[in-house]
Amino acid sequence: MTSTRWLSPDEQQVWRAYLEATQRLWEQLARELDEAGDLPLAEYEVLVRLSEAPDLRMRMSELADALSHSRSRLTHTVARMQQRGLVTRVPSVDDGRGVLAAVTPLGLDALREHADVHVGGVREHLFDQMDAEETAVLGRVLDRVSAHLRDVRGTAAERRARLSG
Repeated sequence: MTSTRWLSPDEQQVWRAYLEATQRLWEQLARELDEAGDLPLAEYEVLVRLSEAPDLRMRMSELADALSHSRSRLTHTVARMQQRGLVTRVPSVDDGRGVLAAVTPLGLDALREHADVHVGGVREHLFDQMDAEETAVLGRVLDRVSAHLRDVRGTAAERRARLSG
């Protein structure tokens, strides 16, 4: 039987601060975009990723991974966006089975229209709250955590067994 590795009081405080800050930041950025027009934050993020992709398109599976969304969730989001003319779905010319999401000119217009609000909010609510050193440290930590989580394999029980084995 394994024993729980409880968080220290300092770790518990950091964990709770992280949860609160990320939740409040996401809610604030979403609220600001909602006030600026009809573009939810999840859709804005889809447009950003597509606008940065070669040929303004990505495989749906790669887009889901890049956004840390389930494929089902992304499919529903893209379907709503497609109905509004912000994106389109096209078959992959590489294998014929895959589907690509592509940003439309209307989607690029929506992205440009909302960029000042979103980027301004990220700057005000996140980066203006840190100095350059803190920004660099946060970036390194989040990169390391993201890399770890991308590499995690198996269930929690399987991982514990490997670590104790």
